[in-house]
Amino acid sequence: MEQEVSQKNEYKAESIQVLSGLDPVKKRPGMFIGSTDERGLHHLVYEVIDNSVDEAMAGYGKKIVLKLTKEGYASIEDEGRGMPVDKHPNYPMSGVQVILTMLHSGGKFGDGNAYKVSGGLHGVGVSVTNALSEHLIVEVKRDGKLYRQEYKQGNPVTELTAVGDATGTGTKVTFKPDTKVFDTVIFHFDTLKRRIRELAFLNKGLLFVLIDERTEKEENFKYDGGIKEFVEYLNQNKIKLSEVIYFEKEKDGTSAEVALQYNDGFNEQIFTFANNINTHEGGTHLTGFRTALTRSLNSYAEKKQLIPKDTSLTSDDFKEGLTAIVSVKIPNPQFEGQTKTKLGNSDVKGIIDTIVTNGLNTYLEEHPKEARILVEKCLSAARAREAAKKARELVRRKSILGGAGLPGKLWDCSSKERDKTELYLVEGDSAAGTAKMGRTREYQAILPLKGKVINVEKARLVKVLKNTEITTIITAIGTSVGEEFDVNKARYGKIIIMTDADVDGSHIACLLLTFFYRFMTQLIEQGKIYLAQPPLYKLQKGKQVKYVYTEEEKDKIVAEMGEGTSMQRYKGLGEMDANQLWETTMDPQNRILKKIQIEDALRANEIFETLMGEEVEARKQFIMEHAEELGDEIELDI
Repeated sequence: MEQEVSQKNEYKAESIQVLSGLDPVKKRPGMFIGSTDERGLHHLVYEVIDNSVDEAMAGYGKKIVLKLTKEGYASIEDEGRGMPVDKHPNYPMSGVQVILTMLHSGGKFGDGNAYKVSGGLHGVGVSVTNALSEHLIVEVKRDGKLYRQEYKQGNPVTELTAVGDATGTGTKVTFKPDTKVFDTVIFHFDTLKRRIRELAFLNKGLLFVLIDERTEKEENFKYDGGIKEFVEYLNQNKIKLSEVIYFEKEKDGTSAEVALQYNDGFNEQIFTFANNINTHEGGTHLTGFRTALTRSLNSYAEKKQLIPKDTSLTSDDFKEGLTAIVSVKIPNPQFEGQTKTKLGNSDVKGIIDTIVTNGLNTYLEEHPKEARILVEKCLSAARAREAAKKARELVRRKSILGGAGLPGKLWDCSSKERDKTELYLVEGDSAAGTAKMGRTREYQAILPLKGKVINVEKARLVKVLKNTEITTIITAIGTSVGEEFDVNKARYGKIIIMTDADVDGSHIACLLLTFFYRFMTQLIEQGKIYLAQPPLYKLQKGKQVKYVYTEEEKDKIVAEMGEGTSMQRYKGLGEMDANQLWETTMDPQNRILKKIQIEDALRANEIFETLMGEEVEARKQFIMEHAEELGDEIELDI
């Protein structure tokens, strides 16, 4: 028996599975597109579009068309040179088939510099789209001919064949995602629209046409002003303190663009891109921009004697109300960081520093009125920073005088293993009391919140710190806030927002999320912020009891249980006793938690501004557009 076991567990060369061609993609799709949910589904489109954009960036073609069909296909057509149709010198197939069936193939890897600048981050490209599609058709216009080839599950089912004459050049890829791979294969117009708009901003003069045959929608995106119009778009609902200031420069094959504008708000919006990739973690281009901005504005203010003797400006004072886009296009980008979206090219820092310093110095000298307004904005931020510092010290002193430095109303947990602990932010004393009785004290802490916290979207930090509930949260979490924020001092592995399943509860949750997004962003980035999902209904028939969390689930369960089923709609956490709250909402074995993630920083910023900002009309429009999704719960709180 022992001999049989050892033979089964032998590890020899023959045990090693070698995945060739597109097999690695089919075996582990998440490694190539991140996930097999909606995000991964749309990534298939982006991989194809990136190729078309590469052609346009190389100077070939001025128009890209994305079409969604009623049959579930997506097609991307460009005016580039067209994929190579001749036989590859090293493989017994056409260039088209090499590109579609071999990973890490394409012009961006060759020695011939087919693309001086390329937008694909990993270079897996359209071959991954092909591997994860149940059907794909590629059409190429070259040399006066139209070539066509079909694939199924990534494998060619026809030869590449000339099927007719054609004028012009270009490539069209039409594909249908594999239902065996993806959780959903329904493309979302708005999701694709956001990425296409972003690409249009980043590639000035390039026309994108988005057509949805399912709904007969069509939208065009073309921005001759490029990232200058991008900044205008981001600031469209704000009071601007200057025009958009724009610089561009090319050096040693690297082109750099910077656009910036100040508004009267309190938040900073800086988005950086390298070869059209959103570098969420920043990098050398961001460092160069911040250094130059701080130096130029500070030097101007000192030269014109605009800084009072009792005031000193720091780099943080130049962030308030700033909206900026920094975009670079580099022949050989070096990405680093946890998600490979941090630019590491050292020479880029100097290029950005130089163009911003020279350009901004010239602008400030030529526009003295606007320059003084910008300096005053920075001085105002400095005064607010000092006031916030004093407010933080006051909060700290109160905590120390209070005993152990923790809020008196916090029911803490006993475990010191941070990764296992959870802090519940609970709406109302009554619900918090129930949660306290129902919790597992070892690792679950409860912090009751009274009423609605301050809307931080409309307030500076100094005002935020005067809000009792916010300071209680900051003290309980332990990270501090503002320039003293330290994510490593977080006292809990999870922070769970638990509010009633009604309009007020949703509003409170939104206020708290706005606070975390604006002042403790790293907690979201590290996956520490969650929303609890209390049940919507309790269904009972005889002794059979079921809790359901969505309307769809309710209808399904009621149908299964029969028409004699009683139904209780929960609107408040207080309607459940301790055991019910534990069983449905707090027990790790049964509960549903929604992890808060920032998948699209631009979109997240836009939504928080729209829902929580000063512009009433924009919020009203958003609510009207999404009214159907909210159903009976909608309430125009504007």
